[in-house]
Amino acid sequence: MIKQILRKLPRKSQKSDLLDSAGNDSDNHASNSDDGVQCTNFGNKISSRLRVVKRVSSAVFPASIMAGVEAVEPNLSFNNVSNPQKPNLFISKLNLCCEACNSSDPDKGTAEQDLKRRTLIELVDFVSSGSAKFNEAAIAAMCKMCAINLFRVFPPKYRSNTASGEADDEEPMFDPAWSSLQLVYDLFLQFISYSSLDAKVAKKYIDQPFILRLLDLFESEDPRERDCLKTILHRIYGKFTVHRPFVRKAVSNIIYTFVFETERHNGIAELLEIFGSIISGFAVPLKEEHKMFLCRVLIPLHKPKSLGVYHQQLTYCVVQFIDKDPKLANSVITGLLKYWPVTNSQKELMFISESEEILEMISMTEFQKIMVPLFQRIACCLNSFHYQVAERAHMLWNNEHILNLIKHNRQVIFPLIFPALERNSRNHWHQTVLNLTKNTRKMLSEIDDELTLACERKLEEENSQSNEASEKRKLTWERLELAAGFEPAAANLVPTLKPATCSVAC
Repeated sequence: MIKQILRKLPRKSQKSDLLDSAGNDSDNHASNSDDGVQCTNFGNKISSRLRVVKRVSSAVFPASIMAGVEAVEPNLSFNNVSNPQKPNLFISKLNLCCEACNSSDPDKGTAEQDLKRRTLIELVDFVSSGSAKFNEAAIAAMCKMCAINLFRVFPPKYRSNTASGEADDEEPMFDPAWSSLQLVYDLFLQFISYSSLDAKVAKKYIDQPFILRLLDLFESEDPRERDCLKTILHRIYGKFTVHRPFVRKAVSNIIYTFVFETERHNGIAELLEIFGSIISGFAVPLKEEHKMFLCRVLIPLHKPKSLGVYHQQLTYCVVQFIDKDPKLANSVITGLLKYWPVTNSQKELMFISESEEILEMISMTEFQKIMVPLFQRIACCLNSFHYQVAERAHMLWNNEHILNLIKHNRQVIFPLIFPALERNSRNHWHQTVLNLTKNTRKMLSEIDDELTLACERKLEEENSQSNEASEKRKLTWERLELAAGFEPAAANLVPTLKPATCSVAC
């Protein structure tokens, strides 16, 4: 009977039993937590800075990324924590470097800057040691820190009012904050170059907007920053294959804006230096996209006035293309003739030097396609009153490969060059150019004396015909002046005559 009464009483649910047991387990775990974590004895000494770092971490990273990430005091050294905790300490130090320094209190701001600098140095040493392990949270924290410290809008004073590079002797401007920026760049470069970095995970954070902001930094007037950016962008291009077409397109857009709109950009030389190594790695035969890059991007870069700043890198890129596909030499020479300067002698010297490098690589077939317009332009350079241009044009004959091309096509080239040499020998003012003209004529005679004499006779005939035409024009004008000489006398008689009476009513 008693058993039947007890069976009818309500029993305690199993859920409450489980909750009670869980509560007891959690209490036991809290009491024994010192056994599992090495640095929990610092729990009572964590400063308010750590609480800020915790809040920033929870706001920056999604819950899916931050799951299982335990905040660690950022002031700890990597040598004082266990290996499992080093990734969390790495993230905590990165979050510490994301904090802006307090400019209102100079003393406090200096202390914060020193702390940030020491932390960055420690991060660089840790990554360069090769013992770092980058999980997704660490990759996201790294990109976040670099974006906060590097991506910025340059003030107007950083942009020159004149065309960039027009004055090559201008002293470069150096960023006063470079000492801290350099550490961030060094850390990011070590991070990008890390062999065990998972590119599939990293590309989610080093994405297209990140790369665009990175390219905007090439506007910096500090050459040290542009040099770091050059190395970083090259490593990104090599590691993240999926971003390569986007990088090429983004750089093309920068150059389009520079050539056709602003003609002002500080990083064209560095961007071309990156593409010099990229072009050397193109597979043969070249894709149509790469040929279009040559024709639409590189060749129009000969137009701006500031060509001298980046001409060396531009020539290297062009030569790399011709080395990959010699048939492109025709397109390049045609583009040079299109943008050939008329009044800028320094640019003309650059064009002659680049033409010489291209002619050293050109095949006979491609040379024959462009030799007439090219040597018509060279003949004009031979007659230039700027003695350096005329002297540089004469030096083309000292190149054995070019001289060989001229010898094989002398029937076409000699008649184009000989009149310019003749005019130089009669009219040029500079003695060095006169001596070079004499040597060049002697060289032409040694190559083909009969053709040289034929060119001389033809020139004499043209001169005699020109003199005859000039005499005819002179006689024609004399007859016109003689006929016009009677008009004043006739004009004096006109007023004395009585006007005729008009019989027709007007």
